[in-house]
Amino acid sequence: MRTTTYVQHSCTVHEHRLEVPLDHSKPISPTNPKIEIFAREIIRPGGEKLPHLVFLQGGPGGKGPRQGDFRDGWIGEALKEFRVVLLDQRGTGQSTRMDWQALQELPDDQARADHLMLFRQDQIIKDAEAFRAEITDGAKWTTLGQSYGGFLTLAYLSTAPEAVEASLVTGGLPGLVHVDDIYRLSYEKTAARNRFYFSRYPGDEQKIREVAAHVRDTEELLPTGERLSSERLRMIGMSLGMQSRTDMLHYLLEGPFVTLRGERRLSLEFLEGVAAEVAMNPMYGVLQEAIYACATPELAGTATAWSADRLAEEVPGFAKDADPLDASEPYYLTGEHMMRRIFDEDPALAPLAGTSDILAARTDWPAVYSPERLAANEVPIAAAVYEEDMFVPRELSLATAQAVRNTRTWITNEYQHDGLRASSGRVFAHLLELLRD
Repeated sequence: MRTTTYVQHSCTVHEHRLEVPLDHSKPISPTNPKIEIFAREIIRPGGEKLPHLVFLQGGPGGKGPRQGDFRDGWIGEALKEFRVVLLDQRGTGQSTRMDWQALQELPDDQARADHLMLFRQDQIIKDAEAFRAEITDGAKWTTLGQSYGGFLTLAYLSTAPEAVEASLVTGGLPGLVHVDDIYRLSYEKTAARNRFYFSRYPGDEQKIREVAAHVRDTEELLPTGERLSSERLRMIGMSLGMQSRTDMLHYLLEGPFVTLRGERRLSLEFLEGVAAEVAMNPMYGVLQEAIYACATPELAGTATAWSADRLAEEVPGFAKDADPLDASEPYYLTGEHMMRRIFDEDPALAPLAGTSDILAARTDWPAVYSPERLAANEVPIAAAVYEEDMFVPRELSLATAQAVRNTRTWITNEYQHDGLRASSGRVFAHLLELLRD
C-alpha cells in the first residue's frame, strides 16, 4: 500500500492506494489484472488511537465524499469517536476508473458486460477487506452505509461478519426480493412524492405537463447537443427524494419558457438546469438495476429484464408515452428508474446501450446476500428507515430488518433519503446512540 499524508484544517489525512485483483476469486493474470483502490483516512487531533469507521457510499458509481472541512457535518460528528475511512469504491473517484474511456479497450459488448459484473457488492466488499487488513492491522471496524452503502453492509455481513464491530445504515436496508417487487413499490413512493410536491407548488404540475408536451412536438437541444425528450425531462424527479433538493426543483421550473421571434421556446437557463439534473454517471446507469440481480440464492437464474421500464405502465402517472396534456390522468416525474430509451438518447450512456442490454438479460450473477447468515447475524446494526423514502421503500427495509438478527431500526419522517448529509450529523449521532443503548 502507498500512502501520502497531509494536514487539512487540523485533521491528519492519509491518502491510501492499494492494488487488488480485478476478480478476487481468481489469481492475478493478464486476463485478471490488478486494479488500484483509493481510500482517504481522516483523523482528528488526538484521535490516532481511535477505532476505525469505514463509510460505504451510496450509488452504485458514487465516490467517497470530498469535503472542504472534515470537522463539519456527519464526518465531523464521526471524528469525535472514530478514525473515518472514505472509500472510493472500485470504478469511482481515484480508484481505477470504470467509464466508457476505460471500457473502449475491451473488444465488444459481451466483454464489457463480463467486466462490469465485477463491480457489484461482492467484489467491493473484498476490496474493503483488503484495505482493513492494511489500515487496522486486522482489527475490526465499524461500517456506515448510506443508501447503496446499506446494500454493501448486508453483503459484508453475509461474507465477512467477523471483520465488523458494528454497522450503521442510513436509508439503505435493501429488500431481499426480486427487482420487480422493489420497483413496484418504488413507483408508488415516487407517485406519493409527486403528489406532495404538487400540493406544495400547485402551479408546477401544469408547467411540467406543458414542458413535456412542448418537447414532444418541438426540438429543444440540451447543451450537450442531443434533443431533450419527455422521458429525460421526467428524470428531474430524482430531486423529489432528497431533503436538500426538492425545493430547488421549484426554482428550476419557475420560468421555463421564453418567446423568440414570436415562438415559444425553452430558455437556455432552463435547458442548462435540466442538463445538470439529468447528467448521468455511466456506472450508475449501467449498474442501477444490476445491483438487484440474483441478490440471494433463492433469486438465482432470474434476470432484471429492464424492470423499471417494464413496470412503468403499471402505476398510473408513469406510462412512457402518456399524453402530458390529458388532465384525466396523473403525469408524474420519475425517480430512480432507468428507461431503456435513455440509453439511446444520453450521449454518456449511448456507447453502453448494447452492454446494458446484455446485463439486463443475464441470469448468472453471483448471490451477494446470504439470508441464512444474516438470520444468525451477531453484529449489532442500527438502521435509519425513512418513512417516505422513494428509493429504498420502507416496507421492504422493515421486512429485511426483521430477517436480519440484531437489527434495531429508527423509523422517521423527519428526513428524506439524504438525511445523513442533510441533518448536519444528527442522524449519525442518533444511530450511534441507538447502537449503544
